[in-house]
Amino acid sequence: MPTIEPGSERSTRARVARLILEHGPVTAASLGERLGLTPAAVRRHLDALLAEGMIEPRTVRPRGQRGRGRPAKLFAITDAGRSAFEHAYDDLAGSALRFLAERMGREAVTDFARSQVSSLLRRLEPVMRTVPADQRVQVLAQALSVEGYAASASKAKSGGDQLCQHHCPVAHAAAEFPQLCEAETEAFAQLLGTPVQRLATIAHGDGVCTTHVSPKSLAESAHRDKSKETGR
Repeated sequence: MPTIEPGSERSTRARVARLILEHGPVTAASLGERLGLTPAAVRRHLDALLAEGMIEPRTVRPRGQRGRGRPAKLFAITDAGRSAFEHAYDDLAGSALRFLAERMGREAVTDFARSQVSSLLRRLEPVMRTVPADQRVQVLAQALSVEGYAASASKAKSGGDQLCQHHCPVAHAAAEFPQLCEAETEAFAQLLGTPVQRLATIAHGDGVCTTHVSPKSLAESAHRDKSKETGR
C-alpha cells in the first residue's frame, strides 16, 4: 500500500481499500457498517484513496426507477489499487520462480506449483467428502477467501457453477509461469469431483479469475457413458 499517514490512519485506510478489493463495488455506507466508522471518517479515507488513484467511483441507478431517484455511488478498486496489494509479494514470487527455472528447469516450477496447492487439497478433501455436491463450490470459495483470493461462487447461466477470484497475490508471476494457474485448476477439479475450465485470469489481464464448474450430474453421466464404451 502507498504511504499515507502514520499509525491508525494508515491501518484503517488499508482496511478500507482491502474491503473494496474483496467486496467491491461497494457503497460508503456499507464500508462504514463493516468497519464501524462514521460517515465522515469513511469519506475522509475514500477521498484519500480516490486522490491516490487506488479506487474509482461508479454510479448505479436503483432498479425500477427510470429517471427517478438518486443514483447509488459505489466504489471499486482500480488496476493501480490492485497492483499496490500484489506488487511486493508478486515480485518476490517471480524472482524465486525464475531462479528455480534457471537452476532446475521449468519442470521444477510445475512441481513447485503443485506442492503449493497440495496444502489446500489436504485441508479441504476431508471436508468436501462431507459436503453435498451442490454446496462444494461455495465451500471452496470461502476457503479461497480465507487464503486472500476474495472468491465468490454463483450459478452459471449456461449450467453448472462459476467460481470467481477477485484477487490474485501472484498475478504477474502467474503471467510468466502459467504452471501456477494450471496447478490451481487441477486442484479445483480434484476437490469438486467434476471437470472445471478456466475462462479468464487476472494474470492474462482480465479483471477476475473465472472458472466454470461443470454440473456434477453431467460429469457422472459422462463417466457412465465412458464406462459403457470401455466395457463393450
